[in-house]
Amino acid sequence: MSTSAFRVGADPYAITPRSEVARGVPDVPGRGAGGPAPKRIMVGYGFWIFILSDVILFSVLFATYAVLADARAQGPEPANIFDLSNTAAETALLLVSSFTCGMASLAAGSRNQMWTQLMLLVTGILGATFLALEGREFAGLVADRAGPTRSAFLSSFFTLVGCHGLHVTAGLLWLGTMMAQFWAKGFRQNILNRFLCFTLFWHALDIIWVGIFSLVYLVGVRLP
Repeated sequence: MSTSAFRVGADPYAITPRSEVARGVPDVPGRGAGGPAPKRIMVGYGFWIFILSDVILFSVLFATYAVLADARAQGPEPANIFDLSNTAAETALLLVSSFTCGMASLAAGSRNQMWTQLMLLVTGILGATFLALEGREFAGLVADRAGPTRSAFLSSFFTLVGCHGLHVTAGLLWLGTMMAQFWAKGFRQNILNRFLCFTLFWHALDIIWVGIFSLVYLVGVRLP
């Protein structure tokens, strides 16, 4: 049989003869050919699965809060304890931090150490300020006897908002680690892969906070 039957175009599923492999003729790509996806794609895809699991977690917490929002045990109502000016400041801080995180991604893509470090530092300061405002809000509620043990409504509120705060805290620790790795090791591909996961995580936290601000604070203040 002529070896031309095994060349590209003859049969997409044919096997390349050994003689052609020896001459460097590549195998004809078929089903399952091409090898695994690049590590950057695999890491990003795997981390998206983690992000989706986090979304499911917060969906459960949102649903729990919606069910228990009226279970106040004759305690304080949302309109009496929520400070929208404080919450609006928290929202602005996180949204701006999302922008600076995006700027850090662009700087890392261009291998600019100074701007990468600067934008990550600004992102960290904004996130830390957000946590400080949230901690002040929690401390004020506890001082006013509106802590998590006061009613089922407050238990679900502290759990939902506190869980988000814990995620922001973890994000800040991760951010500091990324800054140290960029500074010590430069823009290696494996570090850039980790940074991609961090940016996905940080932007997801911003989206979840917008949901908290809208469905918990705004709706809670406007509804009886």
